[in-house]
Amino acid sequence: MKHLVIAACLAATPLAAQDMIQYDTDQSFEDVLFGLENAILNEGLVIDSTSHVGAMLERTRADTGSDVQLYEAADVFSFCSATLSRKVMEADPMNIVYCPYDIFVMVRSDTPGTTTVGFRTFPEGPMKEVEALLDSLAKAAIGME
Repeated sequence: MKHLVIAACLAATPLAAQDMIQYDTDQSFEDVLFGLENAILNEGLVIDSTSHVGAMLERTRADTGSDVQLYEAADVFSFCSATLSRKVMEADPMNIVYCPYDIFVMVRSDTPGTTTVGFRTFPEGPMKEVEALLDSLAKAAIGME
């Protein structure tokens, strides 16, 4: 039993932080968010949820004892592609850990004239196809594609 507990603890070790890909623009937050939503929908994908991260952090700032405003605005769209998800999970069922896929749009308080759209990178192999999709969506959101 002791070995089982040790094995479970080792299996629960967190993964290292991943890199991300981001694009900056002088377009407004609302315009980039609208562009991203349209890019996702134009691919025939459905947005599962929108996390209003910036609003949540601002709403709870005083409650957490902070006086730091991180974002002017920050949202994250979560979505999935049934076709692409099936493909990458047939290659490795553990790729479930990456689903749903997320793309963020933010304006940091220290750079109010810059809107950033981005996403985390994925490991080599089948997940690079997902990364390519997210890259095309992020670029489309700001008119780069």
